[in-house]
Amino acid sequence: MVVRKVGKYEVGRTIGAGTFAKVKFAQNTESGESVAMKVLDRATIIKHKMVDQIKREIFIMKLVRHPHVVRLYEVLASRTKIYIILEFITGGELFDKIVHHGKLSEADARRYFQQLVDGVDYCHSKGVYHRDLKPENLLLDSQGNLKISDFGLSAVSAQGVSLLHTTCGTPNYVAPEVLSHKGYDGAVADTWSCGVILYVLMAGYLPFDEVDLTTLYNKIEKAEFSCPSWFSVGAKSLIHRILDPNPASRIRIEEIRCHEWFRKNYVPVGQVENEDVNLDDVYAAFDDPEQASDQSRNEESGPLILNAFDLIILSQGLNLSALFDRRQENVRQQTRFLSCKPVKVVLSSMEVVAQSMGFKTHIRNYKMRVEGLSANKTAHLSVMLEIFEVAPSFFMVEIQRAAGDAAEYLKFNKNFCSKLEEIIWRPPVEKSKSQITRMSKR
Repeated sequence: MVVRKVGKYEVGRTIGAGTFAKVKFAQNTESGESVAMKVLDRATIIKHKMVDQIKREIFIMKLVRHPHVVRLYEVLASRTKIYIILEFITGGELFDKIVHHGKLSEADARRYFQQLVDGVDYCHSKGVYHRDLKPENLLLDSQGNLKISDFGLSAVSAQGVSLLHTTCGTPNYVAPEVLSHKGYDGAVADTWSCGVILYVLMAGYLPFDEVDLTTLYNKIEKAEFSCPSWFSVGAKSLIHRILDPNPASRIRIEEIRCHEWFRKNYVPVGQVENEDVNLDDVYAAFDDPEQASDQSRNEESGPLILNAFDLIILSQGLNLSALFDRRQENVRQQTRFLSCKPVKVVLSSMEVVAQSMGFKTHIRNYKMRVEGLSANKTAHLSVMLEIFEVAPSFFMVEIQRAAGDAAEYLKFNKNFCSKLEEIIWRPPVEKSKSQITRMSKR
């Protein structure tokens, strides 16, 4: 049997697969240590404009070296592949444990919650906000200790920026202020998600779980939930303080650590290593001069690419009319918008916003169907959205009414696009006009 090697690692069976990567079991031939090797096709991630997103995720995982966070060891590369070497976790997802065994004992739930809070607090100390905390992203090692994983939607705090604005996460675990589209504190929003996880561990079901998304979001915004009879007084007290819909009065992690229920049998993590984050292997892996040639070999499908003729035909909708006639006014109703964000972020943002408005979403390739009741709750509305590649790192989203009243579609479109300001690209001229308009109104 031929043994495949990547650097000092012997590569074995495939243990997982996702949209953009495969995960393989591997072994370090120098130390004998088992690792998980995440294999990405270089051309595919370049084509899907995901290089910056993956670089950010790697940087974050290198930054948060903590016993309760999955460890990233190093990044390797060949001409066509990127190899991310991760800690090999054998205990599966915490989610599977709940599915197979139902609710956990209060003692077990408390221990996992203590480890979760330790890991999340350390991430926050490094300016990292996870933004997608849920049992599916919490793994268990061979000793049954919790490990936080999947930092794909994480954010790193920028200097001088106190609030985040991108709506993301899993609806049942998302804090109400994230759904409000008015900006939120990443640390406080993560704390809410931790509270939902604690409830699930102890109850065996979600505190907020409705088939109708409008009802779900209304309950989250009002924190309408009740604790089962078997919750202890201390657990109820802490959960109600965490699931406070007002982020200003919600309990902070440092206060959770002092709560009597939390402190029972609490074993703090020992000294956490603080080392300089070395990104040399990341730069070597991604900043390869052969990227362009690799990209040209890629045969996987991506968003449809628009050529120059397509752009001319669509010029009004894209607001490119200034190239041909500066006197021409913008179209009255926006049916397309541009974005410089990675295509995965564009899809995720549109999905979360549509769901927050009470609509169901169906995604296939780079098309999304949005369905549900219109704003007045009297008629069914169906909308199709499709992503096109206009230029490298530049995408156009086209929005079309598939079924339903035209007036209700216009209301939906206006409301939907207003909540996507974080991903919509606007030309500098358009920005300056809007600024002048705002100033004139004052």
